[in-house]
Amino acid sequence: MKYHGLFITGTDTGVGKTYVGALIARALVEKGLRVGVYKPAASGCRREGGRLTSDDAVQLWEAAGRPGEFSRVCPQCFTAPLAPHLAARAEGKQLDPALLRTGLDYWRRSSDIVLVEGAGGLLSPVSDAETVADLARDFGYPLILVARNALGVINHTLLALHAARTLHGGLPVAGIVLNHPSRPECDPSIETNAQEITRHTQTPILAEVAWNAKQIDLPF
Repeated sequence: MKYHGLFITGTDTGVGKTYVGALIARALVEKGLRVGVYKPAASGCRREGGRLTSDDAVQLWEAAGRPGEFSRVCPQCFTAPLAPHLAARAEGKQLDPALLRTGLDYWRRSSDIVLVEGAGGLLSPVSDAETVADLARDFGYPLILVARNALGVINHTLLALHAARTLHGGLPVAGIVLNHPSRPECDPSIETNAQEITRHTQTPILAEVAWNAKQIDLPF
């Protein structure tokens, strides 16, 4: 396998990072790889059986074949739909910045490849002082940039790529995935978005994921 890990981020919230991440996890498992899945922190979680559960974490874990301990997938869960550190504060808690990083060790030891899903986009805050980009730098995995294939995606994608190139001396980007997170409406840009993004960047478009797709074909 070319990569030991991939960091899945997005051009915005709600672009389908978890959905795409689950498709990637399932595809890698089908190749015979042991896939670890890690979401450092999640907000907007639900309470189940006396504890908070992230639906995103469940989806990733199921797609990866239920590896390891589920509690290790997302060790920091909060209820409010806010940035993780703000959600923690709203509950009278404190987000643990060290655990954001050390939680990955469990998956590194037991997996051929680890898929990490960030919260929001690269500049989304994960603490008072840090953003998702800081975690991506420390983990060292190339980025998979998930973008909503709709009008406006060219600008959003190029801005995210510019951020990746400039933050921390440049974060490596494996490629872009154009995703339809909802039923496509009448949007003629869908037919040309991939072509236009390709014209403006050397970062490859790895896949275009149709709405409700069940699989993804990646060039690795």
